[in-house]
Amino acid sequence: EVRLVESGGGLVQPGGSLELSCAASGFAFNMYYMSWVRQAPGKGLEWVATISWRGINKTYADSVNGRFTISRDSGKETVYLQMLNLKVEDTAIYYCAKSPQVDLIRYDNTWLRGQGTQVIVSS
Repeated sequence: EVRLVESGGGLVQPGGSLELSCAASGFAFNMYYMSWVRQAPGKGLEWVATISWRGINKTYADSVNGRFTISRDSGKETVYLQMLNLKVEDTAIYYCAKSPQVDLIRYDNTWLRGQGTQVIVSS
């Protein structure tokens, strides 16, 4: 059974930082692209970042580029999202997502998501 378990969310002040983790299990971790997506209160899902099989290629949404970094640890089968200089508009539930196919590298609504972890940026 595929499992994605996010952690690391919380309350942080504007300008602060957090690192989210996503523990993956139940599939060949190194064979799938992974992403982070988020959903702000009252809004739809927004793609945040994607990382390739071995972490060489990374892409980011314009809204987080230069502030967020996605990474993965094959030994721990974990995906990370380091978030710096957080803004109020980064407040959202953050989800880790797994591509449904080894050759599907662009996030869409077929990707499997975890339960999410909440990030609140507020003073």
